[in-house]
Amino acid sequence: MIRCCIFDLDGTLLNTLEALTYITNLTLEHFGYKPVDEEHIKTFVGDGYKMLVERALKFSGDVELEHYQEALTVYMGLFEKHSMHQVRPYEGIRMLLEGLKARKIKIAVLSNKPHLQTVGNIETVFGKGYFDYVAGEQQGIPKKPDPEGVRRILEILGEETENCLYFGDTNTDMQTGLGAGLMTVGVTWGFRDRRELESFQPQYVIDRPEEVFERIFHCFAT
Repeated sequence: MIRCCIFDLDGTLLNTLEALTYITNLTLEHFGYKPVDEEHIKTFVGDGYKMLVERALKFSGDVELEHYQEALTVYMGLFEKHSMHQVRPYEGIRMLLEGLKARKIKIAVLSNKPHLQTVGNIETVFGKGYFDYVAGEQQGIPKKPDPEGVRRILEILGEETENCLYFGDTNTDMQTGLGAGLMTVGVTWGFRDRRELESFQPQYVIDRPEEVFERIFHCFAT
């Protein structure tokens, strides 16, 4: 029986690619580097903003990361101003979440995005209190793919691993869900392709949110 669903944020619930590209390119511009296109940004994200900045700098030519520490400060300053730039839920996500809530299934978010911005994104798009629990990157809790964040959410929600699905769009998410012992669902509408997701052998890979009810819940009595 499925009683809980935990979602990644960027690339899974919300299309934040334009925001991440915009902020990253403003950061690179600060140091005189040329902008990076969205396709490359897709490969830089998934492991937190520090890794995004590192990958963008190396790609731009700063292989020794001479600007790294300053770039982190610049990035976060811009992120506080522009984190909602063109952010929107993916098609079908609202219907999926409403369907889960109608079935009394708990919903939670676990992101490697800084916690305050994670909460801000969620509350701006979906409203305060819409999710049962929302967690971004926080001091003292290892970021994904470490499974500790998932375990903490399950403890808070009072749910067991066998009753929970984990949804994500990157290799980091596949490692997170599977490492935590959850049934893991790769989604292809986000930042990575089907081949990458399937290489980790998650229980499901889906192309549309509607498939959650068409394929997954069809197999379980809820």
